[in-house]
Amino acid sequence: MTENDAVESAVAMSRLTIMSGGVEELEYFEETSVNRQPEAKMHLLQHSWTFWFDNPNGKQKQATWGTSLREVYTFYTVEQFWGLYNNVLPPSKMSANADFHCFKTGIQPKWEDPKCAHGGKWTVQLPRSGGKMLLDTYWLYTLLAMIGEQFDEGDEICGAVVSARRAQDKIAIWTTTASNENAQISIGTQWKDVLDYHEKLGYVFHDDAKRQEKNAKSRYTV
Repeated sequence: MTENDAVESAVAMSRLTIMSGGVEELEYFEETSVNRQPEAKMHLLQHSWTFWFDNPNGKQKQATWGTSLREVYTFYTVEQFWGLYNNVLPPSKMSANADFHCFKTGIQPKWEDPKCAHGGKWTVQLPRSGGKMLLDTYWLYTLLAMIGEQFDEGDEICGAVVSARRAQDKIAIWTTTASNENAQISIGTQWKDVLDYHEKLGYVFHDDAKRQEKNAKSRYTV
């Protein structure tokens, strides 16, 4: 597949269908095509990354969580990232209960993935009042820090997810080795600096979340 074919495929895949008392088309990408740059002018990222979208209402009808996840587009250069990002509606415009993920290519945003199975996540909860104004900024800053390798323990990072919720929006960074406390504290501390975030951050082990769901307590805080 050529790069042009991949871009066209990504734009086509972005028109995800959700069920809400009928069929509704979610135009998550704007109509303009992703900007194509000559290969020689592109700046390679250290890792290849993949965007995923979670169909919020689809999972309610599925027996297994994760079957509603859709792989959207994989990018490996700075130019590809901006070409895609500039044609994506911001998280503040996502429908309630939707999740948009950016994970290292080869890692699925699921607890069951081998790279995530023994990991956990740091979570930023946006304020209920005025949170939408910060959501887009925090998401962009998180992506840039992550794909730009600004974290000292970047090898620990699996990816990030922004979650639109009626009550309170969230952004989380998933990591691969929850028991590595020093690495997780380093990531959490640096993420707070990137966002200029002054509230407490908590880190929850995936194992705890699977067993206790919403009652899972943070093992680490910064």
